[in-house]
Amino acid sequence: MVAARRRGKRDAATGVRPTPVARVRMTGTERRQQLVHIARELFAEKGFDGTSIEEIAHRANVSKPVVYEHFGGKEGIYAVVVDRETQALLDRMVSSLDGGHPRAMLEQAAMALLSYVEEEQDGFRILVRDSPVASATGTFSTLLNDIAGQVEHILGRQFAARGYDDKLAALYAQALVGMVALTGQWWLDARKPKRDEVAAHLVNLAWNGLSHLEHKPRLRLS
Repeated sequence: MVAARRRGKRDAATGVRPTPVARVRMTGTERRQQLVHIARELFAEKGFDGTSIEEIAHRANVSKPVVYEHFGGKEGIYAVVVDRETQALLDRMVSSLDGGHPRAMLEQAAMALLSYVEEEQDGFRILVRDSPVASATGTFSTLLNDIAGQVEHILGRQFAARGYDDKLAALYAQALVGMVALTGQWWLDARKPKRDEVAAHLVNLAWNGLSHLEHKPRLRLS
């Protein structure tokens, strides 16, 4: 009888004993990546305050000390998640501003941010949940300022070449980046119209101004 218990109970329907599932031991790097992925999902779903180390450990099927060993606490793993998302979005935005006609760069920048919103919903929710676009402080605000700094240099050159006051480049850079970022935050939940159409309307407003809006704007790159 003892031997039978050790072999495990047979399935009531099939009469076959279930095959034991072997636990795969992760390397330290793999475990860290797993914990970051799980924490990212939880932070996006519940925010920093609503997420606990217990939940992260439970979803990862590990004990709390394992999480503490890798990150030192909730603040540590949150910092890693935010840093990764910040760099991912910054890389997309900066690369979109590389060369080309100013309107083309505006189209590319709008598409870069909206693509990130569409493809990395959890990441964008984390960035704007605890540091919304309209906030003057916080990680996301700092990120937008970094992006605006890149845009300012580009606008400054364009203004100077066209005889405009290049001292206004910083103002226009903040306005453009803020407009795109705030629209992206709204579109995260609205999801209508489609991404390309949203980008086209953003470019329509920014490039043509309210007095010269195109009736049916479309991206010229597509």
